Amino acid sequence: MPPKKTATLNLRIDPAIKEAAKEAAELERRSVANLIEVLITEHCETVGITIPEQGALFDDEKGDGQ
Repeated sequence: MPPKKTATLNLRIDPAIKEAAKEAAELERRSVANLIEVLITEHCETVGITIPEQGALFDDEKGDGQ
């Protein structure tokens, strides 16, 4: 399996939300980034949004049209 590529996401949030995220991440022994990723993934599953496999995203960049 090839190594995962990551993307940067910069956002501004209320400082109290940031502290709550840090605390929640510590309780689950996760990084804040991983906590956010898990929460977004769970939300997408709940509302029926399909997250494509990472390889599919990068296959499209090659310009093969598939």
